[in-house]
Amino acid sequence: MKRFLVSCIVLLSTAAVGQAKSPVSDVLREMLAGREKNTVAAFEAMPADKFSYKPTPEQITFGHLAAHIASSNYFFCSNAGDVARPKTEELKGTEDKAKLVAALKASFEFCHGALAKADDAKLSENITWFDGKPRPRAWALVTLAASWSDHYGMAAMYLRQNGLLPPTAKPEEKK
Repeated sequence: MKRFLVSCIVLLSTAAVGQAKSPVSDVLREMLAGREKNTVAAFEAMPADKFSYKPTPEQITFGHLAAHIASSNYFFCSNAGDVARPKTEELKGTEDKAKLVAALKASFEFCHGALAKADDAKLSENITWFDGKPRPRAWALVTLAASWSDHYGMAAMYLRQNGLLPPTAKPEEKK
């Protein structure tokens, strides 16, 4: 049964993207705009005085989450696109809202350029992972997609705990 489902997914994804040369990279590039829009909107929605908020003592602050997302974007996108990671200031998450939101936006802008160079033909090439061990480049693409969802989910939770509606929970504006 599992083999059948995998075969169906492969067939559907091939049909959905046609005979694309890099269907995995293409999907990630398609995801980027929406993930960027919602994540940046979440951080713009949180009042500046709430960037030090954390739900429990064990969790990171909202500001630290912004710094973490920016750093993650640079790491994953540079590895996914096989481009050099730019030298950026290491943020601690204690910076003011304007600086953290600007850093977040810059990291997504970098992802646009890096992912434009992503190529499925390189998915099996080795990259160096956080632990210093080699991993196939595919790890960066898959983990990037997962981290965008995970990070937005965290930001949405922090917003809700502060009485704010996350961007994806807001009703669509009628034009």
